[in-house]
Amino acid sequence: MIETKEAPIKFTEGAVEQLNAIREEQGIPHSHGLRVGVKGGGCSGFSYILGFDEEKENDQVFDISGLKVLMQKSHGLYLLGMEIDFVDGLNNRGFSFNNPNANDTCGCGTSFSS
Repeated sequence: MIETKEAPIKFTEGAVEQLNAIREEQGIPHSHGLRVGVKGGGCSGFSYILGFDEEKENDQVFDISGLKVLMQKSHGLYLLGMEIDFVDGLNNRGFSFNNPNANDTCGCGTSFSS
């Protein structure tokens, strides 16, 4: 069930294009959503979760830029206002997380502390 409240995160157009391409290339069923969250670990305390998954009982579900996004309610505190982008540069290629709640991030850009 898609919830109608405002989504806590945003995706850039480049990130949406890349996520749709990954879904297509890997044959991921449209019944799966994109799980966004955090987990303990990484060099700064938390690391990001980003991957396609089946909906679970305790998930909040959002429609963000045409993507079904799954997020555990408790993760919203850490992710509110975050923007996910896809960078395809000379020195860096991959998803980047611009998180206004992160007090400190590591050099790899995939972990943070709050």
